[in-house]
Amino acid sequence: MNATTRYPSTQAPTPASARIRVSEAMSDGVLTCRRDESLSEVAALMARRHVHCVVVTDDLNGENPLWGIVSDLDLAAASSVRDLAEQTAGGTAATAVLTVSPDETVQRAAQLMTEHGTAHLVVVDS
Repeated sequence: MNATTRYPSTQAPTPASARIRVSEAMSDGVLTCRRDESLSEVAALMARRHVHCVVVTDDLNGENPLWGIVSDLDLAAASSVRDLAEQTAGGTAATAVLTVSPDETVQRAAQLMTEHGTAHLVVVDS
């Protein structure tokens, strides 16, 4: 009878999140809206496209930097205050834009999200 003794490795296994790149886990495309756009328009856009957030910018031409994020949770909170048609994306964007490179690991992306208390990252490359 042959018996094989296995000894536990002295190295901890590398978590999958440290091997997977953001480019492998991200959704393509970013929906944007202007800062002056009403939240009712933002909510309609999010519903049509089945997304949880929209990036707020000063224009849609991409000339101005990213400004903030309006999430579905922001919309829910704003709707409890007053009508969404009376509020703007720029006035409601509770989350600043946090960016990550597509070459970063998912582990690093999760670390950034934890450090900054956000559920959304915008993936940008040079």
